Amino acid sequence: MNILVTGGAGYIGSHTCVTLIEAGHTVIVIDNLCNSDIKTVDKVKKITKKDITFYQIDMTDEMAVNYVFSSHNIDSVIHFAGLKAVSESVEKPLSYYYNNVVSTMIVSKACHKHNVKKIIFSSSATVYGKQKVPFIETMNLLPTTNPYGETKAMSERILTDLTKANPEFSVTLLRYFNPVGAHESRLIGEVSNGIPHNLMPFITQVANGKLERLHIFGNDYPTIDGTGVRDYIHVLDLAEGHVAALNKLTPGVHIYNLGTGRGTSVLQLVNAFEEANCIKIPYEIVDRRPGDIAECYADASKAQRELGWTAKRGLVDMCRDAWQFEMNYRE
Repeated sequence: MNILVTGGAGYIGSHTCVTLIEAGHTVIVIDNLCNSDIKTVDKVKKITKKDITFYQIDMTDEMAVNYVFSSHNIDSVIHFAGLKAVSESVEKPLSYYYNNVVSTMIVSKACHKHNVKKIIFSSSATVYGKQKVPFIETMNLLPTTNPYGETKAMSERILTDLTKANPEFSVTLLRYFNPVGAHESRLIGEVSNGIPHNLMPFITQVANGKLERLHIFGNDYPTIDGTGVRDYIHVLDLAEGHVAALNKLTPGVHIYNLGTGRGTSVLQLVNAFEEANCIKIPYEIVDRRPGDIAECYADASKAQRELGWTAKRGLVDMCRDAWQFEMNYRE
């Protein structure tokens, strides 16, 4: 199939492009490169030994997006494009609402106009808000604790309503938990400019001496050691979940959690990184971040049952691959 991947030069998008190409699909990538790098597209080409059609386009530019749809016989869209940092969304809510919600509107309109009836949307566990863990797909969407989560919930509702009005559409909403790790080639992984928003690149930058110490945001949560608990999943497992979802696209709206089903605290992840790479990570406890919750992990049994997908890689793999990429990236 010809798959349009929006945000395909980003962290999850680039790994998914590799996995799609290895599964025999052709990818067309749109990315405005606001938090990614054109070199990543070249690295995907190097890994796969396949060419990629790339457009540097902002997904809020409706005319440009329609041009891409008109120029290709697109079978399905995987929509990753959007701003993605929880803490930043609290500081810049209007940017997040505009970029993330408008881009979903434009993708939806383009799919409807050009008769592309298969859509996979990059959603997030943040749509669950504060509910009892593990999170299950049948839970209601609650008001989330941050604008980022609200944009994902709004986008889910847009795509759901699109499908209600057009029953022949196939929409899959993939709710991600916390992707970490990198491709085994060491060519692509998670890159942060400046102070990272996510935990693993923060850890790797401390490990390589770029940052003096890790900041752990709060140690007074009601968790195993007081630090926040998340469901960390290897980015390649996440990418493989998209291929599994693509193979099962049927009319209607389908929702799947993509996680391991296991909660890991910040301190547990730090310890796993130290053990996997024999590197000590100095840290200090600082105030909680606005928008963070105590625990977030998945019930991933539906994806296993219906898609035949399950996360295969463990914490050691995630920590090792993230560090290997960081060393190669900085060389």
